Amino acid sequence: MQHGGRPTAAKNPADFYRLQPGSEPVREWLKGLPEAERHAIGKDLLRAQWRRPVGMPLCRPLGNGLWEVRADLPTKRTARVLLCLYRGHLVALHGFIKKTRAKPDADLALARKRQKELKQ
Repeated sequence: MQHGGRPTAAKNPADFYRLQPGSEPVREWLKGLPEAERHAIGKDLLRAQWRRPVGMPLCRPLGNGLWEVRADLPTKRTARVLLCLYRGHLVALHGFIKKTRAKPDADLALARKRQKELKQ
């Protein structure tokens, strides 16, 4: 991820998007995954926090401040966590297991909706 084109030395705090009643859908999704998959995704999220700017193959910009963290899991599956930078924090907006090569439109739309809600 780019921040003025230079790496930042400090860790960017990370948060989970929170629904009004207090549930955190990305955290809940992670808890439902096998331990080895949770560990792999957590490790990649931590790398994204510390290594700005981060580029491919770990992170890819999706436009308008939305990024995806790309996690290859030990189970041969692939996960994506969509996030944005908000008030100096990386916010995990949505997570999913990738099933096709195409970017699932519904997953992208949900992340963009949540990103917009942060700014309200």
